Amino acid sequence: MNGFLVALIWAGILIIPYLLGSINTGIIVSRIGFKDDVRTHGSGNAGMTNVLRTYGKLPALITLLGDFGKSVLAVYIARWLFQILADMGYTFFGLPDFDGAYIGGLCALLGHIYPVFFKFRGGKGVMTCCGILAVVQPVALTIGIVIFVITVLCTRYVSLGSILGAISYPIAVGFINSAHDRPIRWEVLFSVIYALIVILKHKENIVRLIKGKENKISLRKKPAAPGPESGQEEKNK
Repeated sequence: MNGFLVALIWAGILIIPYLLGSINTGIIVSRIGFKDDVRTHGSGNAGMTNVLRTYGKLPALITLLGDFGKSVLAVYIARWLFQILADMGYTFFGLPDFDGAYIGGLCALLGHIYPVFFKFRGGKGVMTCCGILAVVQPVALTIGIVIFVITVLCTRYVSLGSILGAISYPIAVGFINSAHDRPIRWEVLFSVIYALIVILKHKENIVRLIKGKENKISLRKKPAAPGPESGQEEKNK
């Protein structure tokens, strides 16, 4: 019975965050608000930036809050379930201070990128990562946001800001551990995994940045009304 309960709780830690991550706000906003699918426009991505370019600021803000909020909820649920295991005397590979929120966050991130509700085509996970880090590593998140904002303001490349912010995450975690005289631990390992996932999802953006063909963002320019032709033109850029 005890083994069954442990397996059931682990299923909750893995499945619930994944399902929450699969609730892709950008797709929902485009379907409910515009009877459309944001993935048929622009970059084909279901994240906040493509929503902003396609539909405007308010839908993008709703997407930001939704993707951020679902990941916060996912990691808190995973942390709570893992604490139940800890109270039962269970340890993850003998690590007494392991935080189950990291595993829940990883599942939520994978759910956002590969949502089961939307044929496994989601976003790139930047805002989902921000929600995760707000719970598990708020200082590292703050550093990443500062780097993101400075990069976007200077270059107007959201993708470059996201990539540099992702790179800064494991570096910041390493420095934080060093400042507290802690050895390289599992937090650093998970930070590297999160960063790699986000960076790999930006591989096409990296190619366009190198070729000088990446689209810049402008908050002053009113986005064109979405339509099949405008979406195809953006994809061909």
